[in-house]
Amino acid sequence: MRKIIYFFVLWLSVQSICAQEGDMERANRFFERTYYSEAIPLYEKIVKENTSKEVVRNLADAYFYTNDLKSAQRYYRFFIKNFGKELDEEYYFRFSQTLKATSSFAEANEVMLNFYKNKGDQAIADKYTRDLVILENVTAIGERYSLQNLEINTDKSEFGGVVFGNHLIYAGAKSNPNALDKKYKWNNETYLNLLSIPIANSDKKDSLAVDFSSELNSVMHEASAVFTTDGKTVYFTRNFTKPSGKRAKNEKKVSVLYIYQAELVNGKWANIKALPFNNPNYSIAHPALSPDGRKMYFSSDMPGGFGSYDLYEIDYNEGAWGDPKNLGPSINTSRREQFPFLANDNKLYFSSNGHLGFGSLDVFVSEVTKNGFTQPVNVGLPLNSGTDDFAFYINSDTQKGYFSSNRKGGKGSDDIYAITQLKPLVVEDCMQYIAGVVTDESTKLPLDKAKVTLIDAYTSVVVDSVEVSESGKYNFKVPCEKGFKIKASKADYNEIEKSIFLQKERNKINSVDFALKTLAKINEENLIAQQNKAKAEAEAQQLALEKEKQLADAKLKENELKKKARVKELLKNEKDVVEEQDKLLIKTEPIYFDYDLWYIRRESKPVLDKVIAMMNKYPDMKVEIGSHTDIRGGRTYNLILSENRARATRGYFIDKGIDPNRISSKGYGESQPIIKCTTEESCNEEQHELNRRSEFVIKDL
Repeated sequence: MRKIIYFFVLWLSVQSICAQEGDMERANRFFERTYYSEAIPLYEKIVKENTSKEVVRNLADAYFYTNDLKSAQRYYRFFIKNFGKELDEEYYFRFSQTLKATSSFAEANEVMLNFYKNKGDQAIADKYTRDLVILENVTAIGERYSLQNLEINTDKSEFGGVVFGNHLIYAGAKSNPNALDKKYKWNNETYLNLLSIPIANSDKKDSLAVDFSSELNSVMHEASAVFTTDGKTVYFTRNFTKPSGKRAKNEKKVSVLYIYQAELVNGKWANIKALPFNNPNYSIAHPALSPDGRKMYFSSDMPGGFGSYDLYEIDYNEGAWGDPKNLGPSINTSRREQFPFLANDNKLYFSSNGHLGFGSLDVFVSEVTKNGFTQPVNVGLPLNSGTDDFAFYINSDTQKGYFSSNRKGGKGSDDIYAITQLKPLVVEDCMQYIAGVVTDESTKLPLDKAKVTLIDAYTSVVVDSVEVSESGKYNFKVPCEKGFKIKASKADYNEIEKSIFLQKERNKINSVDFALKTLAKINEENLIAQQNKAKAEAEAQQLALEKEKQLADAKLKENELKKKARVKELLKNEKDVVEEQDKLLIKTEPIYFDYDLWYIRRESKPVLDKVIAMMNKYPDMKVEIGSHTDIRGGRTYNLILSENRARATRGYFIDKGIDPNRISSKGYGESQPIIKCTTEESCNEEQHELNRRSEFVIKDL
């Protein structure tokens, strides 16, 4: 019996191994053929027992390619954690895109910046940081568009809406496919057709779209239509097909995309043909036309480009096409640039995941000039999101149009949204204002022709200066997060200088007023003050000195004796009280604060409560809260931060019932380190952590 059981268990194990090997072979075959929706359930079954590099990578990629970015994030995180040192930039990039899709923007940017820094690509890291500032400036504009998810959207894919006459033409999967309709194994949906619906009905419930043209639609994908201004020619994207209409494949067994042309003849689309610059070895897709029809823009993965898909232009003259020309490195990146659209105001819109954005494909815009293309700029929120945003179309006169997105909250895979532009794309750095009035200190009246000078607090370079008018007012526009000195002066008046350090709050007005005194007034006040002072000192000096000395000596002696006794008793009774460097300290566990913040965290409150308990135990005890930082960051910044943290801690003590007169606070910044660090790198993290501390110094008992 025991032998039978043994062989039965062995047989089951062999069957399990064989089944897993079969699943792996099938999953890999589906993956290689881009049948990702078929591969995913097999990999999910395999990964429960096999977390090899190949299985985890293919499963993460399959989810990524089918836009299930939340699931992809889970496996990319595991993949990078376990195989990160062996991976190139692409997988860190994909992981960052999945993080943006779940609104984890800070972590997404940290992933890429750390990758570049660890690789030693400081120049790329610096550019990434600069691009983040630009993206932040775009975000600061606010909501540039109103968005409306159209009623024509279904639980399938709809995208690429363009206007043709009074109709909206777009690509969509069949809503009610029959058993004979082929499915696209990438996402398990039916193939795309060009559909049409009157624009007036596009957002009405129960409105049905129809095939745009039975002549154009085939069993393959059709999408991304664009029309000449006379409406007599259409260009669209379709799978490379054989003359029979069936899908054709190149030598690598890949069915690439072609751009086709058709002409409107007697109300029917005829003369359908592939454009002569198509090539079976690479895709050419997403046509866009200049208003005069003499130039076409398109996307292609042809050899010699900068990334996986680049944008190209090609001239059309007298019925003949020229040679494709890459739009260059200002437009194209090492990743994907697709779905170009040229508006009537000569602005080129396109989608890219290579230019820094909010995640996946974002829409960017570049102006077409006689010298080429301006640097692309993200068109902003809420049009762009953490998922794919693409197929942008707009009427530059009405500022209305359409775009497509697979964002959360839609009805299906890809949805079409109607848009209206609300704000222009004006990208500005964070700026504030320093403004005020210069007055005569005696008369309180504005001081005409006073000079106000703005000086960089760190470099002492004069940034700007102005001579005020009869209103006495001045106003400087300055960058955020900088320090300035403002100096006011006038002939025969004193000169006053004030300092200000700006935080990151856009368009804040910082009021700095000046009241200047005449030199004659100052001299008069100084003379009177000197006379009064001399008289008072003469009258009081003799009497005060003798009496003060007697009292002081006696009091000092008495206090010293009492203090020594109290300190001795306190050290005896309280194990948490120690003497260090002539200071009497209450030793505590570390007090932690969040980065760049000073509110009291929950886990720090029990530590502070112990100090409060001791102060309650000794009602005459007075304590100073001293907050210290390490040397990382600017001195002024560290001083302000430590002062805020010390003040916040004092506020907690007062809220807990401690008399404000018994508790004081002071921020020391980096001025009193436990361990001297000449540079940031000269100390390790543990030594920096020792310097970052809060001390509770007993000032009186």
